Amino acid sequence: MDATFPIHTLLKSESISLEPLVMLHEAGLREAAADGELWKIRVTSVPEPNQTRKYIEDALTMQKEGKRLPYAVIEAATGRLLGSSSYHDILPAVKRLEIGYTWYAQSVHRSHVNTTAKLMLMTHAFETLGYNVVGWRTDNFNFASQRAIERLGAKKDGVIRGHALRRDGTIRDTVMYSLTRGEWPEVKAQLLYTLSKHRS
Repeated sequence: MDATFPIHTLLKSESISLEPLVMLHEAGLREAAADGELWKIRVTSVPEPNQTRKYIEDALTMQKEGKRLPYAVIEAATGRLLGSSSYHDILPAVKRLEIGYTWYAQSVHRSHVNTTAKLMLMTHAFETLGYNVVGWRTDNFNFASQRAIERLGAKKDGVIRGHALRRDGTIRDTVMYSLTRGEWPEVKAQLLYTLSKHRS
C-alpha cells in the first residue's frame, strides 16, 4: 500500500460511530442486511444476509490493495450495527476520494443516520486528511440514492454511460457527483443545521 494512503480511523459522534469494518461485524451486518430485504432491489449493493461474510472479505481485500477503507456504522446508544459505508477510489496524489458502498437497514432510512455518517466522513476527508475533492457515484436508476447525494450538497458532474454491471447482469450508466474543499464550509453549515432541526 502507498505510504500516502489514509490510515483507517475510528470516527465518533453523539449518535453513531464509524468503526473500521472487520470480520467481528459479520453477525450485526447480517441483521442489518436482513432488515427490509433491500438486496432484492437491483440497483443497490446491499448484500444478501448469507453473503455478508463474503462482503466483508471482499471489502478487506480491497483495503489491503489500497482501494477502499470500509466502515461499519454503529448506533452509539445500543451498539446495533446499522449498515456500512466506505472511502474508495482514493487518489492521494490529487487528494481525491469517493464515498460509497453505502447501505443501511431499512428501519433507519429517512432518519439522521445517513446525513450524520456522511458529515463525519466528509469532515474527516476535508479537515483531517486534507483532501480537495470528495466524490460519489450511483446507478442511473437509483433515484433515491441520487436525491440523498444531492441533499448532501454535492454537484452532479455527469453520467458515464455503459459503466458497470448490476447484480442482475445488466449494464448500468453511472451518475457522478462531487464536492470541493471550497464548497465544504457552506455545505457543512447546512448539514449541521439540518441535523439540529432533527434533534429539536
